Amino acid sequence: MVDMNNYKVLKQIDNPSRMRDMDIKTLRELCQDIRNYMVDVISEVGGHFGGGLGTVELTVALHKAFKTPDDLIVWDTGHQAYPHKIITGRKEQLPTIRQLNGISGFLKRSESEYDTFGAGHASTSISAALGMAVAQKYNNTSNKVVAVIGDGAMTGGMAYEAMNNSGVLRSDLVVVLNDNNMSIAPNVWQLSNYFTQMIAHPDYNKFKGYVWDMTGKLDMFGDRLRKIAGRLESGIKSVVTPGMLFEALGFRYFGPVNGHNLHQLVKLFEQVRELSGPILIHTITQKGKGYAPAESHEQRLHASTPFDKLTGKAFKKSGAPPAYTTIFGNALCDIVEKDKKVVGITAAMPDGTGLNILLEKHPKNYIDVGIAEEHAVTFAAGLATQGITPVVAIYSTFIQRAFDQIIHDVALQKLHAVFILDRAGLVGADGPTHHGTFDLGFLRMIPGMVIMAPKDEAELRNMVYTAVYYKQGPVAVRYPRGSALGVEMKEEFEMYPIGKGELIQNGEEVAILAVGSMVDYAEKALSLLKEQGINAGLYNMRFVKPLDSDILDQVASNYAKIVTLEENSIVGGFGSAVAEYLMDKGLKNDLLRIGLPDHFVDHGTQAELHELLKIDPKGITERVAEFLKKHRAEN
Repeated sequence: MVDMNNYKVLKQIDNPSRMRDMDIKTLRELCQDIRNYMVDVISEVGGHFGGGLGTVELTVALHKAFKTPDDLIVWDTGHQAYPHKIITGRKEQLPTIRQLNGISGFLKRSESEYDTFGAGHASTSISAALGMAVAQKYNNTSNKVVAVIGDGAMTGGMAYEAMNNSGVLRSDLVVVLNDNNMSIAPNVWQLSNYFTQMIAHPDYNKFKGYVWDMTGKLDMFGDRLRKIAGRLESGIKSVVTPGMLFEALGFRYFGPVNGHNLHQLVKLFEQVRELSGPILIHTITQKGKGYAPAESHEQRLHASTPFDKLTGKAFKKSGAPPAYTTIFGNALCDIVEKDKKVVGITAAMPDGTGLNILLEKHPKNYIDVGIAEEHAVTFAAGLATQGITPVVAIYSTFIQRAFDQIIHDVALQKLHAVFILDRAGLVGADGPTHHGTFDLGFLRMIPGMVIMAPKDEAELRNMVYTAVYYKQGPVAVRYPRGSALGVEMKEEFEMYPIGKGELIQNGEEVAILAVGSMVDYAEKALSLLKEQGINAGLYNMRFVKPLDSDILDQVASNYAKIVTLEENSIVGGFGSAVAEYLMDKGLKNDLLRIGLPDHFVDHGTQAELHELLKIDPKGITERVAEFLKKHRAEN
């Protein structure tokens, strides 16, 4: 357990107001305490790590300069916001982060008044902050609004849509760009720092406003002076800053500045707080700042399970089967080895999706589009028009962002694109923003879409192959987070017949139709049901669309009662598809649909959530037994 007495300044901070009278020296000590506390806690419990280490000074400076919670700070994604959680009254709860009944790993409005907007997906902060800034006018209030965007989120097109609109609306909005990978600007240099301080200084802005007002009274001559002055300032900025793009979008640009220089940040934020209109402050930070293992390997400690504090290396479970992600990555590499017209696409998640394996072995067949899922899908559609087979590997939760593109740009044109949906079902600690619980519902409604879900790694391998070489339209393969089951895999691929499942076990009174990760749980439930005298049949359906009509007709004829089982929202998913089939054919079988409830599921381990929602083997057994008991009584 971590002792708060080890952090002499941090232990005094219950909310940001407690630090606003502290001098810079004490605030620097607070920053060190925050870093040490993060390392001590997250090394024990796991969590998103590197991004937060890079925003410590930025967070402290923002909360000192702005009068939160009256002033509103909107964070992007939440990866950067662990320091924010620590100084806004949740430091004692940090050891519970991402655990069942603990605090969220992301921003959550119901958790704290300082969390002004819920955030789990990237590139949303500027849009939300602009809405809050415009609302000040309608509410007749004058609170300041700050959006903090970074950790790759500026690669998302939504950020630029929001900035463009901000430039049009001219609302008072401060955007802080946390640039932690040097993707936009060169190294911070002294001339740029000097220029930023100059143009942020109140005296400069007062003089600039005075000149602007005076020249406005000089008719045409004043207009010419204004144009000359504007060009001069613009020319200087274009030489000493990389802010031309942001200025063109209507923002006043300050930066780049050292995001770890606390004194400079506080001074700049205090000055900018008095300015009006859209403002962008470009800060350069280092992901993993202050912790050597994170500094040397930013991607690995972006998020981590518990790890050795000295080395930064995660504690590994010995003997665990490989992850489904790894199975997919290797399968795709085997396909690309023989077919160079197959290309893997990621939206800034090579390690998370398994495409890092493709990058290492076949870099020419690997493309990273940044955090831009919409673009990834339409880009894939363009590839498909030219005979290339795009394999778009995106988490289930993030493919939601490209729903329109899948319909309009891929399915409508009957293009062959493959969608690999990792993290389908409940993902565990990342919670409701990251659970992949809706893909079966929203993909199933798309004409021409084929949807597969493997029961184990051997099926995943074959489904990837089947998806690549089924050339008649879009195909989706969804699989869960975590380790596979450890079944034997063959080197040769097998092409599955589209829309065909398999019988696993015959039964008598009830048939269980399961898809994907739930097949393994259903097999375990069969033994528990048998102990209660219930001999259930089990089918691995494999395909959610098209359904195996032969199996459904056979089951409807042989079983009075049918149970569907899926790790997806019960609304509109696999069970709904089976119900629609039975209804359309006028069949009167009793049907029980088991899946995820029609509400957002909080965070916890996958096993805890499965048990809580009664979709684990024990829960399945109880629900099937209750279903049979109820209908026996009715009959």
